[in-house]
Amino acid sequence: MAINEYLRPHFQRLHERLDGSAQGLTQVQLHWSSAEGSNHIAFCLWHYTRSEDNLVRWTFQDRRPTVWLEEGWNEKFGMDRARQGTGMTPQEAAAVRFPDIDELLTYMNHAWQSTDDFLASATAADLERAITGNYRPGTPIADVLGITLAHGNGHLGQIWAIRGMMGMGEGSPI
Repeated sequence: MAINEYLRPHFQRLHERLDGSAQGLTQVQLHWSSAEGSNHIAFCLWHYTRSEDNLVRWTFQDRRPTVWLEEGWNEKFGMDRARQGTGMTPQEAAAVRFPDIDELLTYMNHAWQSTDDFLASATAADLERAITGNYRPGTPIADVLGITLAHGNGHLGQIWAIRGMMGMGEGSPI
């Protein structure tokens, strides 16, 4: 089995679970934090999706514009065009707000479709190519994709924990 054939369903499952974790949340639930300095669900979703979007588009595809920029999501949300959450102070992360969950979910799903398109067409040579830039230079794309899955699943667990702390009951559906 080719590595992209192996990775693709794992990304699809992660994306489905992240999407499902946000369905039906109110503004209060989306931005609720258990303590000062803790991330809220909206931040986790945005940060992970921006990270994946940046890696798949900008880093893996030779500086192809991200979905974030190509579709003008930074302008729609009134947010910085380059920031993705990494390096933000806890106060900056807490201040990230999305007035409409459906708009955030639309961006997320467009970015994830771009990842799926990349994985569907990537060759073994594409995935063996070492990346350049600031994030793990010299690492093969396939390895960075594995790290990206771990990153996303970590945030998914964080979201499930936050939902549980809010008394939403279901927590992890696994």
